[in-house]
Amino acid sequence: MVIITGPKVEKERVFVLGLDGFPFSLMKDLTEGDLLLNFKSLLSKGSIKRMNSVLPCVSSVAWASYMTGVNPAKHNIFGFIDRVPQSMEMFVPTSTHLSAETLWEWLSRNGKRVVVINVPGTYPPRRVNGILIAGFLCANIDKIAYPKEVAQDLKVMGYRIDIDSWKARKSTDEFLFDVNDALEKRFEAAFRLLNRIDWDFFQLHVMETDRINHFLWTQWKEGDSLYGPLFLEFYQKLDSYLGTLVDRIGDGTKLMVLSDHGFCGLKREVYLNHWLEREGFLKMRKESDSLAAMHPESKAYSLFPGRIYVNLRGREATGTVGEGRDYEMTRENLMSALLEVHDPENGEPFVERVLKREEVYKGPYLSSAPDLVAIPRRGYDLKGTFSKPTLTAASEVTGIHTYDDALLYVRDREIRGSDNAFGIMDAYAAALKLTGMKKPQGIEAEDLI
Repeated sequence: MVIITGPKVEKERVFVLGLDGFPFSLMKDLTEGDLLLNFKSLLSKGSIKRMNSVLPCVSSVAWASYMTGVNPAKHNIFGFIDRVPQSMEMFVPTSTHLSAETLWEWLSRNGKRVVVINVPGTYPPRRVNGILIAGFLCANIDKIAYPKEVAQDLKVMGYRIDIDSWKARKSTDEFLFDVNDALEKRFEAAFRLLNRIDWDFFQLHVMETDRINHFLWTQWKEGDSLYGPLFLEFYQKLDSYLGTLVDRIGDGTKLMVLSDHGFCGLKREVYLNHWLEREGFLKMRKESDSLAAMHPESKAYSLFPGRIYVNLRGREATGTVGEGRDYEMTRENLMSALLEVHDPENGEPFVERVLKREEVYKGPYLSSAPDLVAIPRRGYDLKGTFSKPTLTAASEVTGIHTYDDALLYVRDREIRGSDNAFGIMDAYAAALKLTGMKKPQGIEAEDLI
């Protein structure tokens, strides 16, 4: 794969490895148990800290916050799915909705040559000074890369944009084949590019860690005799790739590793729109999984995960809740009621806290933010489905995201602050500092190194 060539000269380089959903706690467990020897060796040569994610705790919001160094009300990505309030149509946010400059765009504008592979939220690929291979929102490999010619080389090598997660719901064995194959192709693409182009900043994102944690987390934790060892085998394969990567970039390359959230076992899925309908906050014109079927008499609705929107007059197409006192009373009633929703199986509350949007976000896109953010108790997944006939259900998924167990590692540097004293947005500043560049104006990310 030769797209951009240049003389191979000795210079300072920065490599960032993103491991989606790789918990700090899992890293510590597997390295202290001598199960990931390359990671263990790396940890002895740098600093690692437990890091917070974002609210809501989903990859699209987390990586958007990292790549821009600002909060969602400044970069305009609030979830994997969003809505157009004037029409109530739902859509999947992409890089066209990302309203802030990315780290690699800033570096590109300042003369740095970059390579970025597979970071969520980068499709469609925006122009950079180098190569950008976008993440999983696109299934067409012809459209995945900038420059476009890179896609042809990816096709020849059999590159995998992502796995088919639905296979895991039907066949764990097929899923495991896919997730290992995708991991192999991800590193193959990275290794091809490492020494074939002249780069200053290189970011490789591994999505497969998130995928395997979603479907085999409980099997690993509970010591399943078949899939527990295969879960570990996957991570040892990742560890082997890390060893090769460290050898290839050499000691002179500055290295950072980060994840965007942690994981825990899933207790059950919770369908907030079912609860909102049961409690009289939501009314549907017909049985449908479309927000467009919401009745104008509705007070509120929810989008995944745990985002609550008031059906506000003048904003939503069917809005009936007035601004001012009516709006605030509706929010207060929702906040109180959400804290009283309990698991019928064990009596445990589903919701840990409920925050108003102005407590979470600050910026020009605040009006697009959810009016409330419900933070689930550990193990509960707050879904936004409209057509579920029950409040809760089990799932083929066995692991879900957690807010407080992401990780940040920097080689040959000390990360300032204690565990969970910073969030993934702040990792932007760490990566940028490694490049020797100053933060652009308006960046919220705090210096960590």
